[in-house]
Amino acid sequence: MDAQRLLDEIRAAAAPGPNPLVDAVAAGRAPLTAVAALAAEEQLIIPSDRRSFLILASRADDPEFFISLAQGEDLVLPLAGRLAAATGVDLSDYQPRAGCQGYAAYVAWLALHADPAEAALALVANFAAWGEYCRALAAGLRANYGFDDAACAFLDFFATPAPELEAQALRAATGKPLPTAHRYARLLHEFETTFWRTLAGY
Repeated sequence: MDAQRLLDEIRAAAAPGPNPLVDAVAAGRAPLTAVAALAAEEQLIIPSDRRSFLILASRADDPEFFISLAQGEDLVLPLAGRLAAATGVDLSDYQPRAGCQGYAAYVAWLALHADPAEAALALVANFAAWGEYCRALAAGLRANYGFDDAACAFLDFFATPAPELEAQALRAATGKPLPTAHRYARLLHEFETTFWRTLAGY
């Protein structure tokens, strides 16, 4: 199966589903502690993912996709801090949850064990769902909580389509055997689902 067709199949399986935190924010009933937890978890996930992407880049025949992802993490880390500050919640004693950190832990596993071409396809397949959740969350925070553009910049970053990343991932995967890319994508999707469900419990 060619890389584009496989990506389309994987993405269809990872389509955005119900998200309890996004739904609660859209209704104006989510506590700000949940939004603060999102920002706090991301401040831990981002450096981990950045390192994982650099490891994948060092192992890849075509590292451009992973280098782009690592550069994006550099840009977005301070934006997560702005989101945290906008909530007004004291995060000095915040303790991360396993349900939120599982995604980053699996990305780190991919960095060490997965074929980079398959990892690229699995990662990019999940971007659409993540981006849609971020877009909806930003809209709800603006409408119901008075968050401004600076506060929502982290979410807006991921909500903005990045077709160049998909093109880079497809170049990395084209012509390569991809027997486990679907499994990697499924697990990433399940870890992301667990991430959102865990946050909804704050």
